[in-house]
Amino acid sequence: MTKLRIGALPDDKPVKRTITFSAAQDNLLRDYGAAIAAQDGLADAPSVERLVPAIIERFITTDRGFRSRKEHVSSKG
Repeated sequence: MTKLRIGALPDDKPVKRTITFSAAQDNLLRDYGAAIAAQDGLADAPSVERLVPAIIERFITTDRGFRSRKEHVSSKG
């Protein structure tokens, strides 16, 4: 059988987490959402629940220290 070009599909099943924000952090998140809505011409700001995963993903994927550490660890294997 010929091997397909696409590899294993990632596990994209949502994982629910419960985290607690301070009132100040919640206000910052809501303000950030409002800024995104204004920038993109949206009628409503994205919910905090939609915003937080995007912020975390962006932070982690753009963290040079984390990326270099991850590359260093994978090159040892």
